[in-house]
Amino acid sequence: MSSARLPFARLPLPSMVALALGVLTATLVPAASHAQSAPTKLTFGSNWYAQAEHGGFYQAVADGIYRKHGLDVTIKMGGPQVNGMQLLLAGQYDVAMGDDLQTFKGVEQGLPLVTIATTFQQSPTVLVSHPGPKTLADLKGRTLFIGQASETTFWPWLKTRYGFTDAQKKPYTFSVQPFLVDKQSATQGYLASEPYTIEQQTKQKPTVFLLGEYGYPPYAQTLVTTRTALNAKRDALQRFVQASAEGWKSYLANPAAGNALILKDNPQMTPTLLDYGVKALKQAKLVDGGDAAKRGLLTMTDARWKATYDFMVQEKLLAPSVDYRKAFTTELVDKVNVLP
Repeated sequence: MSSARLPFARLPLPSMVALALGVLTATLVPAASHAQSAPTKLTFGSNWYAQAEHGGFYQAVADGIYRKHGLDVTIKMGGPQVNGMQLLLAGQYDVAMGDDLQTFKGVEQGLPLVTIATTFQQSPTVLVSHPGPKTLADLKGRTLFIGQASETTFWPWLKTRYGFTDAQKKPYTFSVQPFLVDKQSATQGYLASEPYTIEQQTKQKPTVFLLGEYGYPPYAQTLVTTRTALNAKRDALQRFVQASAEGWKSYLANPAAGNALILKDNPQMTPTLLDYGVKALKQAKLVDGGDAAKRGLLTMTDARWKATYDFMVQEKLLAPSVDYRKAFTTELVDKVNVLP
């Protein structure tokens, strides 16, 4: 999948074709602790078609973890024509997958968005090169295939941090073919997508630079709700975060159950790509690394949100007048503490 994000849309995966929007509905039975009342219904909107990056949430359905916490969860797949934030603001979702930059821009526009947890402790955005370069700095001066949406995400960071210039940039067209032709180039990508596609076509492992490991500050695949929903469904959302963290712990230990539901929900997915995605998540420790290793899965910190705010303000992507603390709350996730 492309690493670039539009403010309210997800860019297409080069390895997938458009398919009909799918919906996975899990009607769950309340746990013993909630036996005296009907399970609470929650609708959760993902940011793309079902894949390994969503595995912990599907695992929570498959393992009955949401059911244990008295929740009736509906997972609705995203896609290129699905505007998750609009659906969230319209009340059709209770929670939607988002990202820090998206939420900050929403807050700047006066939208009542608030992030309550994060799936990934660092961004899965990557630059992929042919073998040779050893660090990101080695890509200076080489042709880089970069999408237009990246102008308001990681490209300004790369220019400031590594001295990359617009002169070395060519449009990324959601295909790795131009990269394969130019052996001195690199292309943007997403950890579990472009590297897999390139490896399948070349039978060689490309060099992958994970921007989060080089200091790119945003979290990724965050759990976003509205202030209204947070106030009205605080207890249910607390249980949702808890159950989702438990789902991710289960998925990382043995993803078979979650993968079965992913394959059912997304017919274009393959077991091979799922296996590759799970391996990539584990190796990069996107879910269980960083602060999550000590604070628990899905955790967030004020310091990381402040670092992203500072980056956006520095690059003139966000007005300095925005109160960064309005974009998130750690109140729910601080009570979870599901250690890897």
